[in-house]
Amino acid sequence: MAKKVVAQIKLHVPGAQANPAPPVGPALGQHGVNIMQFCKSFNEATKGREGLTLPVVITVYEDKTFTFIIKSPPSSVLLKRAANLAKASGTAGKEKIATVSKKQIEEIAKQKIKDLNTSDLAKATKIIEGTARSMGITVE
Repeated sequence: MAKKVVAQIKLHVPGAQANPAPPVGPALGQHGVNIMQFCKSFNEATKGREGLTLPVVITVYEDKTFTFIIKSPPSSVLLKRAANLAKASGTAGKEKIATVSKKQIEEIAKQKIKDLNTSDLAKATKIIEGTARSMGITVE
């Protein structure tokens, strides 16, 4: 028989840098999950992706065990990394702050395709281009 799910917790945690401090500690503590066990297993699973903020979905079961799924980083984070930006434009419609190539957009789309609501690479590329436009990044 399958275990009964008590909660699903969604967090954004820096890769290989999970620790019991907020937001991880309080979110897991209120459900009675072993926080250090999560931190160790998350850090082990995300080695090599330091510096990227990774969305994680933690499923907590009735017997206080858990499983987690690590999703791909947000498109905005990947676009900022591709364009070497610290932050996006505050006035995206008026001010263009960087340029990325079509090839870079395609690479990001390939990385994100499993988390997007399409399985078609051309449509995924369009989604990433839209995100870039809203950040003030030009695609050429």
